[in-house]
Amino acid sequence: MEFIGKDEIVEFSNPGVTSRQLLSPNNSSSSRVTITEVHVEPGSSQPRHTHTSSEQIWYALTGVSTLLLADDTERRFETGDVVRFEDGDVHGLRNDGDTTFVYLSVTAPPIDFGYAYTERR
Repeated sequence: MEFIGKDEIVEFSNPGVTSRQLLSPNNSSSSRVTITEVHVEPGSSQPRHTHTSSEQIWYALTGVSTLLLADDTERRFETGDVVRFEDGDVHGLRNDGDTTFVYLSVTAPPIDFGYAYTERR
């Protein structure tokens, strides 16, 4: 068994986006997965990007947003929805709702997302 206390959770942030890296090889003995809780403020976004060697699964916890996909395609993403991105799939997110959008991301193999953020707490 492994317990990760709230003080061991690293937060990364960019304007309007906060990612809480709940479990990763940085705070866990697991080398198989990163689990991240992401908060996106109204009007904020995460630009389209890819992960060449990892798949991601997102579970929408609260709010309404828009998935930003390949070829400028968009799709509504809201509380209770689940989406899976294979290695190399283009994906991003825009919160065009009026409340904070929160989703849980599971990434395997793990990625340390610190490279994508300007602030670390």
